[in-house]
Amino acid sequence: MSGNETTSLPDSRPSGEHELHDLELEAADDQIDSLQWESNRKMAFVLVGNAMLQLPIWGFAMSYGVFQEYLTSNWTLKGNRDLTGIVGTTFNGVIYLSMPFLFALFTKRLAQKRQTAALCGAVFTCISFLLSSFSTHVWHLVATQGVMAAFGCALIYSPTTLSLGEWFRIKNRAVAYGVVFSCKNIVGTACPFLFRGLLDHYDFRITLRIWTAIAAGTSIFAILMVPAHPSSLSASTHRTRKIPWSFLKHETFYIFSIAIILQSCGYGIPQTYLNTYAHDVTLLSQASATLLLTLFNLPGILSSSFFGYLSDKKRFSLSATTVTSISAISSALSAFLLWGLTSQGSMAILVLFSMTFGFFAGGYSATWGGIINELEVEAAQRNEAIDTGMLYGLLNGARGIGYVSGGLASVPLLKAGAGISLGRFGYGTVYGPLIIFTGLSTGFGGWGPLWKWNWKKLCGHF
Repeated sequence: MSGNETTSLPDSRPSGEHELHDLELEAADDQIDSLQWESNRKMAFVLVGNAMLQLPIWGFAMSYGVFQEYLTSNWTLKGNRDLTGIVGTTFNGVIYLSMPFLFALFTKRLAQKRQTAALCGAVFTCISFLLSSFSTHVWHLVATQGVMAAFGCALIYSPTTLSLGEWFRIKNRAVAYGVVFSCKNIVGTACPFLFRGLLDHYDFRITLRIWTAIAAGTSIFAILMVPAHPSSLSASTHRTRKIPWSFLKHETFYIFSIAIILQSCGYGIPQTYLNTYAHDVTLLSQASATLLLTLFNLPGILSSSFFGYLSDKKRFSLSATTVTSISAISSALSAFLLWGLTSQGSMAILVLFSMTFGFFAGGYSATWGGIINELEVEAAQRNEAIDTGMLYGLLNGARGIGYVSGGLASVPLLKAGAGISLGRFGYGTVYGPLIIFTGLSTGFGGWGPLWKWNWKKLCGHF
């Protein structure tokens, strides 16, 4: 008998065992398909839930310019009305500054309590907005809206965003972040009209109470759609596991952190002052001023997904520093060449500024997925562990420092521009120093390649 003939010998197992084996394989395949389908379903729920949460978390902050313009024109509070300008930037600052601490808390220690914490944050946010509707002094708004409501939103954002990063850890993380940021800009596009319509029919107190009801309904429903990832739940049972901090030794982390601080200093200023600038300087109507704020947020719907796509390196092999520089430098040029050159009645240029600055600056935070990927590669090359959730929280903390710094700087910058009359362009108005500050700070948000080039050049001398 030849060697080839041996391969044709019949299987000695009974036919029943064949059938049983086939059934076991089919059952195993069905189980794998079922698990994959369940995983995909949960990922879809997590993505949709995080997308919906952009409304209660960011709807007020991204539309605050409408409130500020209304309060300035219909002043009924006690105190310095210039302080209303810091409510929006303080809101953003507090929510971002809270994130490093909350991300550290919910990454390991309280991972099982994420959904409960988010629900508590929703309740706290709604109570804060409700209390703000009874404000009689400007500092009441700063406390209830700028601080209390912001912390409640951070308590919603941190645990749910951690779950988003964990569910999309293996693939398409930057794209998932980009999609959520796009939804954030959809909120920023629609909410100014929502608030303007409410303020035109009611006063700001009734408007805030209606907003409280909207925030309560959407936040509770969306939070229940975002389960924690099984890996975080299992990790929480091992108390010996600690967050790895080795990435703090890498200069790349500080390059991006400083860049985010600088970019955020300028990014929040147009969101806060564009409405009042359009009304006071270019003499546009309230409806036109509201349209500008909408056009400011509208391009971010596309730019967040676009910069997230670039950061994922699917087709274009661009480093994270390059992608952030494209966003930052283009934003700065927009501020210098468009906002600074607007004049009375020049709505076309102001519209162009709103859209270009909104596109490039609005997509800046979508580059963070690429930043995290780059730091992960560095950690892997050095055989170090890295916690991407904690890293994302620290990047948000850097953004908070920038927002607070920009908000605090805006008040003296406006005072410095008071009484200035150097021409009919934006540079010659009370907003001139703010425009220059916005351009410089957003431009320096893309300093990464320059720093790396100088660092390599310095190392070359040694």
